[in-house]
Amino acid sequence: MRTLTAGRLVPLLGALFAALLCALGPGATAASAHAALTATDPATGSVVPTAPQRVTLTFSEGVLLSADSVRVLDPRGERVDEGRPTHADGRSGTASVGLRTGLVDGTYTVAWQAVSADSHPVAGAFTFSVGAPSKTAAKVTTAKVDPVVDGLYGTARYAAYAGFALLVGGCVFAGVCRSSRPVQRVAVGGWIALFGSTAALLLLRGAYTSGKGPGAVLDLSLLGDVLNTKPGAALLSRLLLLSAAAVFLAVLFGSFAREDDGRTGQERRDVAFGLGIGGTVVATGLAATWAMAEHASAGLQTWLAMPVDVLHLLGVAVWLGGLAALLAALWAGAPVPKEAVRRFSRLAFASVCALVATGLYQSWRQVGSWGALTGTEYGRLLLIKAGLVVALVGVAFFSRRWTGRLTDRPETRKPKAGAKPSGSVKGSGTGTGTGSGSVKGTGSVKGTGSAKSVAAAKSTTAGKGGASPERAVQLARQQAALTKAAGKRRRDADEGRSGLRRSVLAETGVAVVLLAVTTLLTGTQPGRAETEQREAGAAGATRATAPAAGPAEVRIPYDTGGADGRGTATVRIDPARSGENTLDVRLTGPDGAAVDVPQLEVSFTELQKKIGPLRAPLKRLSTGRWQATGLQLPMAGEWRLTLTVRTSDIDQITELRNVKIN
Repeated sequence: MRTLTAGRLVPLLGALFAALLCALGPGATAASAHAALTATDPATGSVVPTAPQRVTLTFSEGVLLSADSVRVLDPRGERVDEGRPTHADGRSGTASVGLRTGLVDGTYTVAWQAVSADSHPVAGAFTFSVGAPSKTAAKVTTAKVDPVVDGLYGTARYAAYAGFALLVGGCVFAGVCRSSRPVQRVAVGGWIALFGSTAALLLLRGAYTSGKGPGAVLDLSLLGDVLNTKPGAALLSRLLLLSAAAVFLAVLFGSFAREDDGRTGQERRDVAFGLGIGGTVVATGLAATWAMAEHASAGLQTWLAMPVDVLHLLGVAVWLGGLAALLAALWAGAPVPKEAVRRFSRLAFASVCALVATGLYQSWRQVGSWGALTGTEYGRLLLIKAGLVVALVGVAFFSRRWTGRLTDRPETRKPKAGAKPSGSVKGSGTGTGTGSGSVKGTGSVKGTGSAKSVAAAKSTTAGKGGASPERAVQLARQQAALTKAAGKRRRDADEGRSGLRRSVLAETGVAVVLLAVTTLLTGTQPGRAETEQREAGAAGATRATAPAAGPAEVRIPYDTGGADGRGTATVRIDPARSGENTLDVRLTGPDGAAVDVPQLEVSFTELQKKIGPLRAPLKRLSTGRWQATGLQLPMAGEWRLTLTVRTSDIDQITELRNVKIN
């Protein structure tokens, strides 16, 4: 069976890198909004009779506000908002700002910018009109993420996920399966990647959310603002936890990795138990820094979504990071017992089960409907991720088959001093050296071409005055190359390990692309939020294009019981909207002619909100006609109209009707 040579490995890695770039390509643009604007008051595109006291925005999830999160501009482009935006009624998914008094009629523009609860910047603008739309309106540009900052931020996020997987997976593999120098390099490399990317995210965060360029990365005022937010606190907590992880790595790959450290069996078991508990706490804490600041912290069932997200991240790290550790050990030729590989196989299977269970819940929570699964970018990326997981499980099936063919071979031990050499290189002299190989010539070379061997070669050659030291060093390097080639031949001769190495490399390649798609998912608006935003936009468009509601008119027959006590009152409310209205009342007798009465009263009451009665200040205009201007009805809804008609000193009646105010 063929093995992967260096010439074949380079094209394979190049193809994997190209696949990674393709997966990351859609993420080059700014991340989509995660908090959808679902409602505004006044409504988008609406015309209100009088200027509102406040402007309120409602989002699909909580948002973080700053001093300039909501700006209201009059038709000339002058700001008319007052005070700092706040959450209406303490609801984190709203933003409200007060307006100045005495606003003129015309079209007003509301520009808003905030940070969604899952850490992504959101921005937009809408208009409403007071009295009537004006010919001119303020032109605003909403802040957008700088493309350079966005690219750096996305790269750092990917590096953070990869570093977490390598750190946790490498440590778990070392503790449960097998510890070796290659596995140590995987875990330490993961720690370095996670620490560096987290520090970069913390510095880039201020410029990322404010729409500023790379020059703002070192702005200490922005950094201070970031640390006061939930995402900033999560990144700072991650750095602190990584300090504890450094101590954990020092113990795991230091004294504990040495079997001859002088500890008894029970003492080693106690240390292993302590490392297991401490490592679990640190790994869970690191995973929680993502859960507390991203998708799981906003939306439905956050109390369940956050621990599920932690479990999902840990499952990914144990599986994919463990794969990288196994590949590193196999590729370096480090001895990995068959039982250790089988333990990892069982651990990976348990991780996959956890991933499937938690992934199904997360998919339901973030997508919400079958239509959103194919009709939104988040849903399509989720389908790609599911396909990659299926492919990864398929490759893992072949890895499991190769695991069954493994046979343990005795570890190669270095020969003792004076032992018979395993090979020789002939030179031009007659001297004989000792070690794993010999050089016949005027000097001797010990070892396999290491620095010690080279030094010995130089020393011996110089002492005997034979061939030049350069020649001895060259012979030592040749011997080292021969020894390395022999080791590689022995490694590749094991068909089971060679096949396992190839299948694990394929798994790791798929895992690289899978992590890229996962990173894109965290920067894409969830399908449920995108669907809500579309529905809100459609509702707003319907309201904006619908014809204005006409005046409300109510005909109320009355009979006071006295002489000439019968008639009909026609009550007209124009425009029958919340705010200022004009009330017109006409009284006619049984023959249809206009009639006067000694007393006429009209009032309005909103029963649900317990507003009123609000009495209309009627003025007689002519026979049988009364009018009230400037009647303020503060809100829309069903209002109770109360009409009182008195036709004599003792004849009076009160009639009740309901009227719809828009």
